[in-house]
Amino acid sequence: QAQAGWLQHDFGHLSVFSKSRWNHWVHKFVIGHLKGAPASWWNHLHFQHHAKPNCFRKDPDVNMHPLFFALGKTLSVELGLQKKKFMPYNHQHKYFFIIGPPALVPLYFQWYIFYFVVQRKQWVDLAWMLTFYIRFFLTYLPLLGVKGILGLHLLVRFIESNWFVWITQMNHIPMHIDYDENVDWFSTQLQATCNVHQSFFNDWFSGHLNFQIEHHLFPTMPRHNYWK
Repeated sequence: QAQAGWLQHDFGHLSVFSKSRWNHWVHKFVIGHLKGAPASWWNHLHFQHHAKPNCFRKDPDVNMHPLFFALGKTLSVELGLQKKKFMPYNHQHKYFFIIGPPALVPLYFQWYIFYFVVQRKQWVDLAWMLTFYIRFFLTYLPLLGVKGILGLHLLVRFIESNWFVWITQMNHIPMHIDYDENVDWFSTQLQATCNVHQSFFNDWFSGHLNFQIEHHLFPTMPRHNYWK
């Protein structure tokens, strides 16, 4: 599931086939049939992220501020001056491990994707998603039973969530986070991204998103060329 996540990311950025139409078709298959999520939902969130990375209220990836975490020096100081406090932010480096990586996919994404497709009437995406669940149940129900299959699905999403969150946060959250200052596009991408050491394991584990700077500057570049 994690590797299928990096794969659908490639198709979503049109970085595999030379024809955009082919990328869109296979994107729907990989994220819909192999992962059970809607392509339209991913496009809606991820394109906003690439347009304004780490810009509060414009990048959905930093919407956890200030409800769960205080992000960025500027926004954190603003909370202090306003004396607003939703969580014990002085301990967020401890509770991040508990409510961040384990919870995002199984407790939020899992129900929100269905809400998204129904609200926006994305019936084609819903059909692709249903093929995933039908295949999943037909494959494992005879082996595990109803309780077993629900437990397996929850376990898979729990492990995937930890994997996904650590990869996506390690190369963005340490960087500059603030309101949109209308800085030029190139500078906006650079100040919001950082790279992680290259190794065979890191490249595979992160879907080459350890080259986050290159990815944001050249999002349609095939990932195996980032190192160049």
